[in-house]
Amino acid sequence: MARYQVEEYVRWEDIDAAGIINYQAYLRFFGLAEAELFRSAGLSYRYLFDVLHLWLPRVRVECDFRVPVTLDELLVVDAFFGRIGSRSIHIHFEVRRKLDPETIVATGKYVLVSVRQGEFTSVPVPDEVRNRIAPFVEQIPM
Repeated sequence: MARYQVEEYVRWEDIDAAGIINYQAYLRFFGLAEAELFRSAGLSYRYLFDVLHLWLPRVRVECDFRVPVTLDELLVVDAFFGRIGSRSIHIHFEVRRKLDPETIVATGKYVLVSVRQGEFTSVPVPDEVRNRIAPFVEQIPM
């Protein structure tokens, strides 16, 4: 099991009128973790785009909010691959407070589809991508 972690503070623009984190902020956190997860597997976006000519648009985005989070809390986002399909890649996220690592405050999931750059034609996940991300795959209970 190999996860990638990023740390990020809840910023002023991340909170709503109730003083808690807005759902959109989690998408920002997930995006940061996603990019670094791919980079840690040797697959920077530049490499995916310029060398493999591959785009990975998100076709499904999920987020479950478990515990309210407030301004200036430092969050730790774990990112890991949950499944590599024939044409899709699932990325899972778990978010915790840095000062309370036992409590999950939110979870999320992205489903990305492998498409040929510029055409948005679905293509099989390239073997190179599959092989590089394999060490980061965790089986998720249904």
